[in-house]
Amino acid sequence: MITLEVKGKPIAKARPRFARCGKFVRTYDPQETEESRFLFEVQKQWARPPMEDPLKVRCSFEMPIPKSTSKKKTWAMIKDEIKHTKKPDISNLIKFIEDCLNGVVWKDDSQIIYLAGGKFYSEEAKTIIMIEEV
Repeated sequence: MITLEVKGKPIAKARPRFARCGKFVRTYDPQETEESRFLFEVQKQWARPPMEDPLKVRCSFEMPIPKSTSKKKTWAMIKDEIKHTKKPDISNLIKFIEDCLNGVVWKDDSQIIYLAGGKFYSEEAKTIIMIEEV
């Protein structure tokens, strides 16, 4: 089992944006800098060629606790008594990881045969990715 940890607030995949240029419509990705930062952190921990076997991937998204939260609620959030039900949604968080790690950690995200993820409150925001070759 390989574990990758990226500190910072978990990032969700955003939709592509469109801009009109005269008669043409241009498509662009507004997340290029976020993807670069995320990939830079992963590449510091990953020093091997992309995996080619089927994979099991588990993701844990540790979301920051809002600063305005009372101490009582903060403890309940840390103990997982209060669940993270706000945006971003889990599917967009996972999609961001799948797209970013293509060609770096795995050849293609179609290799993933099992995928699980969860959002939790934490004092330190981070994304934890556990990868297991099958």
